[in-house]
Amino acid sequence: MDESNILIQKITEGIQEKKGKNIVIADLTPIEDTICKYFIICQGNSPSQVNAIVDSIREFARKTLNIKPASIDGLRNAEWVAMDYHDVLVHVFLPNIREYYNLETLWADAKLTTIPDID
Repeated sequence: MDESNILIQKITEGIQEKKGKNIVIADLTPIEDTICKYFIICQGNSPSQVNAIVDSIREFARKTLNIKPASIDGLRNAEWVAMDYHDVLVHVFLPNIREYYNLETLWADAKLTTIPDID
């Protein structure tokens, strides 16, 4: 398993640890000229849950792979937080903001994988 796949697995675990929902992984590797190889999209029900998910992702990636995000954007209002792990971009949304931007449909050529929610 390459580093991107391990990172995706750890990010997913970090999201699930804080009960993040509707996790979708978009594989952009077959598409030319993209900003990254993978998008991971998920949601939390409140700004505080969005922040908790972001902290959990950061912790899982750092503890297991010693990787820190190049940047994190959107923490102030925590409606849409983007985390840049170079090959992997993570988007943590509030449900209404996610619905509005509908990132999954932007990448029609991407292979989308939905991770079942853990309750």
